[in-house]
Amino acid sequence: MSIKCTPTKIPEVVVVEPLIFSDDRGYFLELYHQAKFKDAGVFQEFVQDNFSRSTKNTLRGLHYQKRKPQAKLVTALCGLIFDVAVDLRPQSPTFGNWVGELLSGENKRQLYIPAGFAHGFCVLSENAEVFYKCSDFYDPTDERGIRWSDPILQIAWPVQSPIVSPKDRKLPFLQEVF
Repeated sequence: MSIKCTPTKIPEVVVVEPLIFSDDRGYFLELYHQAKFKDAGVFQEFVQDNFSRSTKNTLRGLHYQKRKPQAKLVTALCGLIFDVAVDLRPQSPTFGNWVGELLSGENKRQLYIPAGFAHGFCVLSENAEVFYKCSDFYDPTDERGIRWSDPILQIAWPVQSPIVSPKDRKLPFLQEVF
């Protein structure tokens, strides 16, 4: 039995649907199984796991690392988020394009984002707990970001007045970075 991976409009960003085993007691699923991911075409080693809990209308991102880019496998363990990946690979035909997916504890979908993308999400439920695997270690000296409200990107965030950290409010626009 294998997982289902569906490419998005940026083919390297993939929606992952894990196998779910349900019965009267509840359900069981594997968030990550290296061999099954490889069989589905996702060849990625992960070295760090991260977890965040956020309240409704929180918007985190858009973050990336320049010298040590991180691929991510994002899962909403509970709650509902709108998860976004922005292509920052200068030679890519989809440079500056973005994809967004709804991830939730209910739909149990995951988003695989390869290295070279900025990542962010906003919380649509009262709270959300987000777990994500990273392919490289977090390096605060390499941390970068793009402003979530960049008019060139035109991301259709489904929140009216997001709660954004002071640091994220000051991030540069795409044209200031590339």
